[in-house]
Amino acid sequence: MLQIFTTIIAFLVGLLIMPSIIKVIKSKDLLDVPGGRKIHKEAVPSMGGIGIVSAMIMGMLFSLNFEEWVEIRFLMVGVGVMFVLGIGDDLVELTPIQKLIGQIFAIMVVVILGDIRISSFYGFLGIEELPLWLSYVLTSFALIGLTNAFNLIDGLDGLAGTLSLITFMFLGGWFLATGFPLYGVIALAASGGILSFLVYNWHPAKIFMGDTGSLTLGFLMATLSVLFVEVNGTMLPDSYELKFHAPITAGLAMVLVSCFDTLRVLVKRVSRGRHPMAADKSHVHHFLMRMNLRHDQVACVLGGIKVAFLGLVIGFSAFSDNVLLPTVIGSVVVLCLVLDAVTLKKVKRIAKESPRILVLNTTAQGNEKSDKKRLESEPV
Repeated sequence: MLQIFTTIIAFLVGLLIMPSIIKVIKSKDLLDVPGGRKIHKEAVPSMGGIGIVSAMIMGMLFSLNFEEWVEIRFLMVGVGVMFVLGIGDDLVELTPIQKLIGQIFAIMVVVILGDIRISSFYGFLGIEELPLWLSYVLTSFALIGLTNAFNLIDGLDGLAGTLSLITFMFLGGWFLATGFPLYGVIALAASGGILSFLVYNWHPAKIFMGDTGSLTLGFLMATLSVLFVEVNGTMLPDSYELKFHAPITAGLAMVLVSCFDTLRVLVKRVSRGRHPMAADKSHVHHFLMRMNLRHDQVACVLGGIKVAFLGLVIGFSAFSDNVLLPTVIGSVVVLCLVLDAVTLKKVKRIAKESPRILVLNTTAQGNEKSDKKRLESEPV
């Protein structure tokens, strides 16, 4: 029961310190200026991740003792490295190579020293235990990909916060219910920090999380998802009612939206002969914005999709990855195709109904001439 207060403590701490963080960031002129592929129209304070992480740590300090901190020391070192990396990128904009080196270091600490890794495919495609070297490589690749995928989805007010909140709340409850309270506390503390941040990040946002938040939360979410997969895969079939017999698919559901959106964008860019890392406005949230949805509506739509797929995985938890993984992937592909088609149709209709620029200019010029004649005819 004590662990539940972790979320409350983190939320209250975040709620209290976030205004001060906004004030300091404004005074230092550390603002996210609009332009390029950015959607916001005014300069907004960034680095809200400082408040999220600070609130999370305070919540954990309330619930964990010294021995428990020692047990998670490697995970927290990795989170700390990502946090510092995010601050550095927000302040001086690190090069991709610098960011990659920092991420690899954090991942090596967690995977090798902390031994949080994917050790098996748990029967998927007939594959069981993985060689140690392959386990390290596969887990590292997954953590890098998932961390950066979450970083890329952070493009609208409230979006990254909503998606991560859903994942951390689910993981927090699941870890507590299955006898892993230490990791449940971490997830619930992160949930409280994110919830307080969303109070100030909901549209119109007063602060963005920046790379300080997106890299840190993305890394933590990816790491706990890997641990979630491993715990499910090593549970005995009848050990817990909450066991997912498709651990890989269940872990994928934790990061579904950001993961598939990134893959979708990369495939589209490559198919059109563009560099896969070229910046553009082809992410799913950009498409939904073109349908005249507000930031908060897009966050709710994508959050609802994530909840729906979590519900699908929970409802079919007795099925194996051999059955459930193709089902989920197929459903996501169909959903992406439908979304693209509906968006294109809606955008064309909006463009057709909108007045042309030439018409607007002609109308403006006509109004200007009418006003001029009216002023000339009026007695002085």
